[in-house]
Amino acid sequence: MTAEHALTQGLAINASLATLLGTLLRRTRDRLSRQGSLAEQLDSAQVLGYEFAFIKAELHAMRAMLDYGRACLAQDDAPLEHHMALVFAADALPKIRARFERIRHAAGLTREESLAAFENPELLEFCALHGAPESLAACGDALLAAGHCGRSLLDEDKQIIAASFARIAEEVVAPRAEEIHREDLTIPDDILEAIAEMGCFALSVPERFGGTAPESGHDNVAMVVVTEELSRGSLAAAGSPLTRPEIVTRALLAGGNEAQMAQWLPGIAKGTPLCAIAVTEPDCGSDVAAVRLKATPTEGGWLLNGAKTWCTFAGKAELLLVLARTNPDPAAGHRGLSLFLLPKPATDEKAFDVAMPGGGRLSGKAIPTLGYRGMHSYTLFFDQVFVPAENVVGGPEAVGKGFYLTMAGFAGGRLQTAARACGLMRAAFAAAARYAQERSVFGHKLADYQLTRAKLAVLGASLRACQEMTYAVAHLMDTGAGHMEASLVKLYACRAAELLTREALQIHGGMGYSEETPVSRYFVDARVLSIFEGTEETLALKVVARELLMTA
Repeated sequence: MTAEHALTQGLAINASLATLLGTLLRRTRDRLSRQGSLAEQLDSAQVLGYEFAFIKAELHAMRAMLDYGRACLAQDDAPLEHHMALVFAADALPKIRARFERIRHAAGLTREESLAAFENPELLEFCALHGAPESLAACGDALLAAGHCGRSLLDEDKQIIAASFARIAEEVVAPRAEEIHREDLTIPDDILEAIAEMGCFALSVPERFGGTAPESGHDNVAMVVVTEELSRGSLAAAGSPLTRPEIVTRALLAGGNEAQMAQWLPGIAKGTPLCAIAVTEPDCGSDVAAVRLKATPTEGGWLLNGAKTWCTFAGKAELLLVLARTNPDPAAGHRGLSLFLLPKPATDEKAFDVAMPGGGRLSGKAIPTLGYRGMHSYTLFFDQVFVPAENVVGGPEAVGKGFYLTMAGFAGGRLQTAARACGLMRAAFAAAARYAQERSVFGHKLADYQLTRAKLAVLGASLRACQEMTYAVAHLMDTGAGHMEASLVKLYACRAAELLTREALQIHGGMGYSEETPVSRYFVDARVLSIFEGTEETLALKVVARELLMTA
């Protein structure tokens, strides 16, 4: 069987399963709709919705990887790339089947349909051939020999950007990453200055305001490439500082007035002010519509009272984007929220209590965390904190529109989180491959063993699949679409990062559990990815499954 034929066969299998998923989505939508409002009925079918979301994500990843293999094959023989694509598809299919089987009765999947989809000779032959132990081990051999997980198909200008930021990650960030993690330091100024000088904070700001984003829209691909490279050096100390200004910028571009954009965006592009986001509250995590921090009208502006939590980088930040309730009527829900721009003094301290320039007090305390150290996430308390009326994003006419502006910012943040996952996975995979080739056990290098090579094959293919998914969604978002897909790729890549870093640590054995090796940091850092920028469950149920059922 030729590589072209095998890839075509994999794509045909993927298409047939996507069709089956569409059929089940329509059946589920029709059944739930007969019981009442579809939106209301979704909560009675959460397990079903969760599995639908992950089936969609896994099919999306499989398709992205097979497309990648074909694109590489169109350039030349591409034995490594097409082998990785086939290995990934063969590894994904049993997982996809298990999810279909788990929901078979609830989704109305008949036994006959299941057998036709998963017991057909082509699918069984495909999995047996490309998922065989010798196929996995051979792919692992090829990955180790190549020293990478497949070639980049990015445009030349994006590859140049990647190479530039790779140097920053390797020369400026990586040498400090372990110290920052172990000592729980705030990101050093020299790292922030280096990434600011390279234009990191300007990537989402339009050119007319001193940024590098095109006037016609965002350059999400550039943002993804930069985020991935910096996250390879350190998830917290370099890959994450970009997300907060990105969210603030998108919110301003979505609803800010011209005066606000002119006032704030040029500074944001230079990294002054540094930004933080105050959305989550102690009693409402990903349920943004339930925000309760009060904004009360007063002469010349508003007074903020209440608490926020998980405000990442809130100490060092000089500008907070605060979501608050301007309409006290609980029935107003998400329509009663507004966004505020709140300047504040910067501090490296893990606890602070400051008198705000406009009046009132703002206090904060860093939350001790398992990983993701360097940024520090704070619980904040607002006590009669004054915000001028002109600092409502969008001005007086935008009061009550804060929820929508916040969501406009979060889509980009979710795509960036997928890119951060890719960068972290690259660092972990490189560490595992290097250790496997250096460490001897029972008289042989770890890499000599079939199981090690098979593991590396699956891990390397998973990494490349996440990268290709992320780049594809970035291109889609550059056209103004892709908001659901941004949640989809975050859902998939963050779960993949947890699994990859787990296996990378396992390959290190006891040394992996020691803080003497960076892989222990990669493992604990990866765990936060499925939680922030929208928890896995919230994205699966409230964004992906809802969209799939609504549009089935």
